[in-house]
Amino acid sequence: MIRVRRAVVDDARELVRLRGVMLAAMHGRQPAPGPWQETAVETLRRRLADADGSLAAFVVDKPDGPGELAACVIGVIECRLGGPDNPSGDIGYVFNVATDPGYRRRGYSRAGMKALLGWYRQRGVTRVDLGASKDGEPLYRALGFVPRSSPTMRLTLSSAVAGSSGPR
Repeated sequence: MIRVRRAVVDDARELVRLRGVMLAAMHGRQPAPGPWQETAVETLRRRLADADGSLAAFVVDKPDGPGELAACVIGVIECRLGGPDNPSGDIGYVFNVATDPGYRRRGYSRAGMKALLGWYRQRGVTRVDLGASKDGEPLYRALGFVPRSSPTMRLTLSSAVAGSSGPR
């Protein structure tokens, strides 16, 4: 039996380590170490401290490594304006599903995803989105996720500079 638990503040550093595992799987290379890691740790510590907040993480501990995580699933609830297909406007977004390579194919991510989906249900969320890697697609399809074609676009803004009035 797989024991999934809700992540706590002390799990933040391990969650960021597993985020690196997930980013490596998505992009084909390990992310470079940098300030992003400490910022992510602090963000997680702050967000995990609020048990009623809009972020939840579920983890599976390594059976042979106390204090280390084998897998994690992290998601948030975003509040947007409601519409006909989602009157509340609440949308779940799964943004970090990762399992250490030596612990894959044991059902850890599936168990974590089921726990996260249960959390969304408890919170009244009826729509959940995620970005899937090729390796993750079969799991997500088995859980009921369907691919969507959407005209999603992205703009990356540079950091605001004091006294800047923006583009001219």
